[in-house]
Amino acid sequence: MADVAVATHAPAEHAGDDGHGHGASTGISNTKLAMWLFLGSECLLFGGLISTYLLYKNRIAEGSIGPKDVFDIPFTSASSFVLLMSSLTMVLALSAIQRGDERANRVWLLTTAVLGSIFIGGQIYEFTGFYREGLGYTTNIFGSAFYTLTGFHGVHVSIGIIMLMSLFVRSYRGHLHQAQAETVEIIGLYWHFVDVVWIVIFTIVYLIP
Repeated sequence: MADVAVATHAPAEHAGDDGHGHGASTGISNTKLAMWLFLGSECLLFGGLISTYLLYKNRIAEGSIGPKDVFDIPFTSASSFVLLMSSLTMVLALSAIQRGDERANRVWLLTTAVLGSIFIGGQIYEFTGFYREGLGYTTNIFGSAFYTLTGFHGVHVSIGIIMLMSLFVRSYRGHLHQAQAETVEIIGLYWHFVDVVWIVIFTIVYLIP
């Protein structure tokens, strides 16, 4: 009878296990849950930065440089399109590792990182142009709010590029297989988040008068 009792209760010990030894009662792994919680906190961070920008974007002294004096909408639109395309390549990278195609996974991971790097390069070029036209971080309160908001987003994209390259190196060394597809999925969640945040920032900062 004791053996029957043990056998009856044994499956319950692993009910929350996701197959990797780190299950959660929510039905997803602890690692993925932690990423979702982190992204939730990041929403609060960017929400605060965007709110601050909206409060101060029009507080520009007469004769001081403002958004209409420096913004190049076509250039920023092209740069934004490049970043959005990187979300597609990230999806392709995850799809490749889920079906066991490690070579395609490396190609799409590298492509995603390159597209992200192009976006960062465009942002640096844009900031340099703004500075030459007279808009520095301390020029006025608009400049401070603008550089803080877009700069924080640029840092997040840069961190994402580093994570993508770490996955690429792991795969190149033969340490990233189909069994670790969730790792690529988690990094993909972060990457899609920074893309969505940029859509919001681009709309509010560049498109709304």
